[in-house]
Amino acid sequence: MQIRVASANPAKIQAVHNAMAQIFNSKTLNCSGQSTESGVAAQPMDSDETLRGALNRLQAVAAKAPGADYYVALEAGLDGDCSFAWIAIMHQGRISKTRSASLPLPPAALAAIQQGEELGDVMDRMFAQQNVKQQGGAIAMLTNHLLTRSGVYQQAIILAMIPFIQPQLFNQ
Repeated sequence: MQIRVASANPAKIQAVHNAMAQIFNSKTLNCSGQSTESGVAAQPMDSDETLRGALNRLQAVAAKAPGADYYVALEAGLDGDCSFAWIAIMHQGRISKTRSASLPLPPAALAAIQQGEELGDVMDRMFAQQNVKQQGGAIAMLTNHLLTRSGVYQQAIILAMIPFIQPQLFNQ
């Protein structure tokens, strides 16, 4: 099974691979990432902009890598004082989407983001780390590693797959 992820971020690719391996546990998966443009700000500031970014990435990866069984895009952004991600999945031309869990951000992080910084860079500085966004993400840092970005995304990917897991309930 060919799965193309609209990102070169290892945490996102791993989340997609792990979720799809759970769903399709007896199939061989070829899950690879492809860098794509979101067409929105590097740090989307609301849910609508974040969803637009995910859908733009989904269309871009489908155009760059035709013939895959599934295309998956993940776009992180803000919704009020929380960070979350939109997950969009395309299979046979149909799109399903859902949101990940939201995590509240500290006021200092929100202030830095509102000044134009990206959340990953803010977390790197706040926790004296490097490249948090390609590791456990802000989620890991803020939960003392009880949760990871990849793990939270994995849940959301499985949820976005529901129309493809239960097509008889969605083909009406």
